[in-house]
Amino acid sequence: MNKKSLVSLLKNQNYILLQIGIFISRTGSFMQDVAVNWQIYQLTKSPLSLGIVGLAKFLPILILSMVSGIAADVFNRKKIIFLVQFFSIINSLILAFLTITGKITPTLIYILVGLEAGFASFETPARQSMLPNLVKKEDFPFAVNINNLLYSSTNFIGPAISGFIIAFWGVKSIYLINSVSFFAVIIVLLLMKPILKTLEKKPELNLRSIMEGIKFVFSTPLILSSMMIDFVATFFASASTLMPIFAVDILKVGPKGLGFLYAAPSIGAILAGIIFPFINRIKNKGKLLIFSVCFYGLNTILFALSRNFYLSLFFIALSGSGDLMSSVIRNVIRQLNT
Repeated sequence: MNKKSLVSLLKNQNYILLQIGIFISRTGSFMQDVAVNWQIYQLTKSPLSLGIVGLAKFLPILILSMVSGIAADVFNRKKIIFLVQFFSIINSLILAFLTITGKITPTLIYILVGLEAGFASFETPARQSMLPNLVKKEDFPFAVNINNLLYSSTNFIGPAISGFIIAFWGVKSIYLINSVSFFAVIIVLLLMKPILKTLEKKPELNLRSIMEGIKFVFSTPLILSSMMIDFVATFFASASTLMPIFAVDILKVGPKGLGFLYAAPSIGAILAGIIFPFINRIKNKGKLLIFSVCFYGLNTILFALSRNFYLSLFFIALSGSGDLMSSVIRNVIRQLNT
């Protein structure tokens, strides 16, 4: 562990505030992810419907990723994050209202999930772009690792809590809790001191800047390869969308078990995050990235083949370890080369 970087980050008020707000908000968001997938499967009993939910989350990010990345450089990042929280609050409250009144339908869920993904596509690059301006360059790799550890922690806590809340109080409670969680980010943004670092020359948000961004990606092998790995892992290899099928039809563990299935990858990710600073000393980052991606894929396959709940938890936890390691390496590559 880099003690010098840890001390530096702990003294960084803006960094600490932002992490607290994001931790609370993400916990609520992961709770809602479980609730949405559970609700859609209860309404339809259709694997296709779960696939459509996954598509509704993925398409807005794919379509808006280039624009949102440029927007993070053109506009005030704190304002972008602030606005995203505001619209996300409304989105979650609409989900809660429609569920409470019995007017919720699969189509409405797809639309609201797609809107939330669209909001997130602007929030994520704005938040990630703030990090190099919040921490020293020498602390940056360690800060990315801490971010991933916190992400994994929320991805464990949120689903684990969500399973029990769904079992006792239903999905409507999750939507209400998530709407409140977004206020945490709004509050910390108001408390943060002004960020003085800015770009010397801001790019313009137009077709030319988008094309320049695409050209830059394709002309930078490190960036292109890391983004392709992200695409494949997100589009083809994620088992999370189909978890309700495993919980209900294959493993027969109900909403409580579903929460643990969603939480298990984060246990592995947290353990990987703890040992990663030591693994990260390996000089050949390319081989380390390939190993972590293959490790992730192998354990995802073993999870799909398992019919035992505890073995399934074990394999999906190991997949989380591989995902965390590859994610840290990819994020560092992108942030330090853009």
